[in-house]
Amino acid sequence: MMTDEDIKEFHQMVANLERKKMIHKNNYIYPKTVREAIEGKRHYVIKTEKLPSVTTILSATESAEKRAALARWREAKGEEIATRIVDESAARGTAMHKILEKYILEQGYVDLTTVGQQAHNMAIRVIEQGLCNVPEYYGTECTLYYPGLYAGQTDLVAVHKGKDAIIDFKQTNKPKKREWIEDYCLQLAAYAMAHNFIYKTKIEKGVIMMCSKDNFYQEFVIEGKEFQKYQHNFLRRVDEYYKARHKTTG
Repeated sequence: MMTDEDIKEFHQMVANLERKKMIHKNNYIYPKTVREAIEGKRHYVIKTEKLPSVTTILSATESAEKRAALARWREAKGEEIATRIVDESAARGTAMHKILEKYILEQGYVDLTTVGQQAHNMAIRVIEQGLCNVPEYYGTECTLYYPGLYAGQTDLVAVHKGKDAIIDFKQTNKPKKREWIEDYCLQLAAYAMAHNFIYKTKIEKGVIMMCSKDNFYQEFVIEGKEFQKYQHNFLRRVDEYYKARHKTTG
């Protein structure tokens, strides 16, 4: 339960954040987000198409080794504790995303729950150490799609250190090594390809702004040949996904 002093401090943090502004460049019109679950998997409804999400494709094509590692982790923790960790992480991530979105849009928002306060502290780190390098943005919570293949939603399309970039915010229970976040990099590559196809842009940079529950900020930037590698690898996963689906549907 938050005390009056906690609430006062919380509101002061909000006031401090609201002093910094980002310029919205309305260069692109992004489609409305409409999601639909098909056989329990997230899809996006874009015009007449129902496209699998980027995360649906990555989940369906993840390696046997990764599946086994997750199973071992759940077994080691115990099902009840593992489920609680996952649920708490999801709640924290949702709250942090909401705070960052409202900050970017210059809309007042306060979450006085315990999770909300923790998420707000994490959001402050992202803003002070990450978004400080983003003076302009094109859209937040942008639905992007590649016709006939996939769709998804990125947290931010913006200018990062002078270059157009796809930016995603991530929460984590503990700091991550670069080799542990391959799927995050694949997501950025997928969103960039979709944006470039639809809007004829040349986005070749992705940024992951990550904060742990202990307020440790990390930033991972992919561009150049590394970015091209992730684009190629994601297209390979897309091909694998549709081949497997065609086998099951006859």
